[in-house]
Amino acid sequence: MNNTRIYKMSFAGVYPHYIQKAEKKGRTKAEVDEIIFWLTGYDEQSLQKLLDEKVDFETFFMKAPQINSNASNITGVICGYRVEDIEDKLMQQVRYLDKLIDELAKGKPMEKILRK
Repeated sequence: MNNTRIYKMSFAGVYPHYIQKAEKKGRTKAEVDEIIFWLTGYDEQSLQKLLDEKVDFETFFMKAPQINSNASNITGVICGYRVEDIEDKLMQQVRYLDKLIDELAKGKPMEKILRK
């Protein structure tokens, strides 16, 4: 699988789609941000800086202050792949985020999404 295309996609270009997906199902931008903060360790200011810089997914995850230690508890299928079986760490992190946003849009409570 050639992941270069995904790695080079602008995070700022995809971020509004995460928000739109959540809002369509009655969830909020604040919840999307909470998921991103939980997974990556970013805060509001550092996330906004990366959005303004239009960094790609590779840079977004490489600069992440701290990938949550509970991220390994994220399981399930996203885009036809089991997230826990993805060997490429960067792709796994991208799919973790996709999976968490999916769970938000499906109405899961935040404490379950954030593996508390």
